[in-house]
Amino acid sequence: MLNRLLWFLLVIGCAGNGWSAAARYKFRVAFADKGMTPFTLDQPEDYLSERALARRHRQGLAVDSTDLPVCGGYVEQVVQLGARPLCTSRWNNSLLVETDDSLFADRVQPLPFVKKVRRVWVDCPEAVAPRDRHRKQEVTYQWKREEDVYGAAGAQIRLHHGDSLHAAGFRGEGMQVAVIDAGFRNVDAMKVFKGMNLLGTRDFVHPSSDIYAEHSHGRKVLSCLAACREQGMVGTAPAAAYWLLRSEDYETEQPVEEDYWAAAVEFADSAGVDVVNTSLGYYAFDDETDNYSYRDLDGRTSLMSAAAAMAAEKGMLVVVSAGNAGADSWKKITPPADADHVLTVGAVDRQGLNADFSSVGNTADGRVKPDVMAVGEGAAVIGEDGGPELSNGTSFATPVFCGLATCLWQACPWLTVKQLIEVVHRAGDRADEPDNIYGYGIVDVWKAYRIGQTYQPENR
Repeated sequence: MLNRLLWFLLVIGCAGNGWSAAARYKFRVAFADKGMTPFTLDQPEDYLSERALARRHRQGLAVDSTDLPVCGGYVEQVVQLGARPLCTSRWNNSLLVETDDSLFADRVQPLPFVKKVRRVWVDCPEAVAPRDRHRKQEVTYQWKREEDVYGAAGAQIRLHHGDSLHAAGFRGEGMQVAVIDAGFRNVDAMKVFKGMNLLGTRDFVHPSSDIYAEHSHGRKVLSCLAACREQGMVGTAPAAAYWLLRSEDYETEQPVEEDYWAAAVEFADSAGVDVVNTSLGYYAFDDETDNYSYRDLDGRTSLMSAAAAMAAEKGMLVVVSAGNAGADSWKKITPPADADHVLTVGAVDRQGLNADFSSVGNTADGRVKPDVMAVGEGAAVIGEDGGPELSNGTSFATPVFCGLATCLWQACPWLTVKQLIEVVHRAGDRADEPDNIYGYGIVDVWKAYRIGQTYQPENR
């Protein structure tokens, strides 16, 4: 049953904080196979929800060995060597552990079922930093009514003719969206989110922490999607249901955050989520030897990129930010923006002009990136006081378009995730000549809806 899976993920895979203060290292242990797993392909309901199975069935996707959880026996043998399990990745067939033994890899590598061991975290504080118990006092905004029904978000929705999609009744009902970010500070205290359909929260960095006391970045991202106060601020998918998942450890920048993200997106898959929004990406780390290079932008090298591509293979639409390095020396998109079959979003201003900070493509193997553009310069978000403000970043362009894509999929449920991306590309204003700055351009989602109608089985 699914409860068995949740126990495996949340008890073995994501243990609590009861660990010695001497713990200073985290290792990713990749297994060679899943030979001893008690789970089978004949009974996928033991580790995937009905909704996850229905999503696969609807798109003609079979359950395969990558769906099987990692082998509990392997986990147990690794843990017995002196480590605490943190989380697992069934797609990567790996285990993340914490230990105070710097030579742990040397002791684990000889195990016959271990493929590779890599240290992914070192020398950072073990405990969760103190959080402000009086955080809700920051929420002081007294709401003012604007003439526009969308309030502050009107321009970023109408640029894509999203208002036409909403007027036709497509506002995200019946769709589930996972927002993977750094924290959702004070979302539980703000009026603009009171009408949000919240399915639940998970913190993959510090499982026992208060996700609403963490970073504000996720709140700003979420507001572009889920804000639901007419004449104040309305998001692009205000009627969708949401999972809020934290994978970003904003106190450090190490490869372990890719493991957290993989665990989060796999949770989203098993829960039956339709769409994933992530405004996170990594190319530079605290230890420069971990940095990615241009040739690594192949959709496979980064663990996050591989996980994002796998999520697409499982029938989820993954919408990712291009990155904000366009005016920096790096300039390029940031993994997982290079992943196969995801929608990578760059930033424009409210007039549709490219934001100079928006990262550019293409991928190392020549695929067009970014895919599309949305308002990320002067984007309306919800600020610290609970009211609207303007902010810059592909982090906000991404949820603006993610919500519209969610509504589009609601309107055209017969589309597979790959067909949905194809329809989006065809509706871009640069569809005939995509480039490495704008991709397929600014998408008219009402045009995409009309194109999507032609994909119905009876019309093909």
